[in-house]
Amino acid sequence: MKERITARIACIIALLLGACSPQDLQTILGSTSAPAALSNEEVIAGLKEALRISAERTVSSTSASDGFWGNALIRIPFPEEAIKMKNTLEGLGINRPVEDFERTLNKAAEAAAKEAVPVFVDAITGMTIQDGFTILRGGENAATDFLREKTSAALRSRFMPVVQNATRQVALTSYWQPVASAYNTATLITGGKAVNPDLDAYVTDKALLGLFTVLAQEEKRIRVDPVARTTQLLQKVFAAQ
Repeated sequence: MKERITARIACIIALLLGACSPQDLQTILGSTSAPAALSNEEVIAGLKEALRISAERTVSSTSASDGFWGNALIRIPFPEEAIKMKNTLEGLGINRPVEDFERTLNKAAEAAAKEAVPVFVDAITGMTIQDGFTILRGGENAATDFLREKTSAALRSRFMPVVQNATRQVALTSYWQPVASAYNTATLITGGKAVNPDLDAYVTDKALLGLFTVLAQEEKRIRVDPVARTTQLLQKVFAAQ
């Protein structure tokens, strides 16, 4: 009995490393009461479902009121290329416009995040069997890393119009112009270079980074926490690992 348990453990480890097939594992398990081997279709379906659920949770979290601003991990800060402007204004006691501007950056990302689900779904739909097993055998953020590597360019090109619309809806420019104008005027006295960063590109990059960061957290939850596996398919696929 002890040898049989050891063989099971060894084959499960080998399965994760790609050196043992699900069929080999079932042969070792032997008993009719043992779980059925997973088919390729079940594995891929389970991974796609995990990513779909993770994406939905991610979008729900990040698109909520203060979803970015209230999360220190993904909060969008003052643009780095304009940090001298922030320091100069705060040094002059002009604090409220700076905070209003930073909040509005995050509101733009929150508004844009509401449109992210179909973008993620399109990427998930294209996953192949080979992709799926690579992800299954990877680390705790393998699916998120795979999607980021393979689809970031396409996601960004599709996300940009959403951000542009969102920045218009929250009137981001109306917050930026007074701050930039105040700084550019101050540079006449203090010296320095006038600033005018591409806010749409900045918010897009930071919004996508935030989404992937939260998505990685959700993926990790499903991999390690049985409670997060909210469907039978997820329970079957990830319990087998």
